[in-house]
Amino acid sequence: MLSTLTTILRDNWEWRKQIGRLAIFELVKKSRGAVLSWAWFLIKPAMYVFCFWFALDVGLRVGSGGAEGAPPYILWLCAGLIPWFFMQDMLGAGIDVLHRYPYLVNKIKFPLSGISTIFTSATMLVQFMLMAALLAIYFACGMPLDIYLLQVPILLLMMFVFWDIVSLLFSQLSAMSKDVANLMHAMSTPFFWLSGVIFDVNSIHIGWIQTILHLNPITFFVSAFRGAFYDKTWFWDNSVACAGFAIAFVVTLVLALLVYKKLNKEVADVL
Repeated sequence: MLSTLTTILRDNWEWRKQIGRLAIFELVKKSRGAVLSWAWFLIKPAMYVFCFWFALDVGLRVGSGGAEGAPPYILWLCAGLIPWFFMQDMLGAGIDVLHRYPYLVNKIKFPLSGISTIFTSATMLVQFMLMAALLAIYFACGMPLDIYLLQVPILLLMMFVFWDIVSLLFSQLSAMSKDVANLMHAMSTPFFWLSGVIFDVNSIHIGWIQTILHLNPITFFVSAFRGAFYDKTWFWDNSVACAGFAIAFVVTLVLALLVYKKLNKEVADVL
């Protein structure tokens, strides 16, 4: 497995310039033909945020019971939804990325690991834009520039690496069978509603359920970003969540390396 990991890292480094150019081209292709162009990368998430804020805060008044002097509910909501937009894309197109770029596999012989990195990089560029918007909301809510924001770049790097590995694992499996992609697409909605994106995991007072949720990588990232922007906590303070993420990371990495070693040469024939 170590040799496979070395090969993946070497391929990504040697093809880094092509990966960067193709990631930007992916965004250009998405925005081509639209008058508002790249603005749509912000408009669509903004519409989702507004709908959830209106339904939960204005309609159900979920955010009206906060402590006096606490930051507005919209900041709490955005701090969880914005990382989710990245993970949602990775659970969608990210796990079927080889079907998205079949010419790179069959004609150019691009390294499979690099194809996953192309999509992850493009999606992360959009996430950077959304994070800039989140910072604007953060300061508009009267929040100070403090030390807890220093963990945001670390979390973004961790999120990039983990979900790139997820894409590497499932993209090869979905290339062999569309059932894998269909299953992951079907799981996207349950992941959203059960991962603490629009509720506080710590408010669940059933211990074993809270522990299971903390083993969920989606919950880990959502809670970590909320800690940085809203709760003012360090993500490593929650040892259960960190242990859960570490386990998920190692298991996903091992499976990705095993699958890559076994299917790397067969994927091109299937596509």
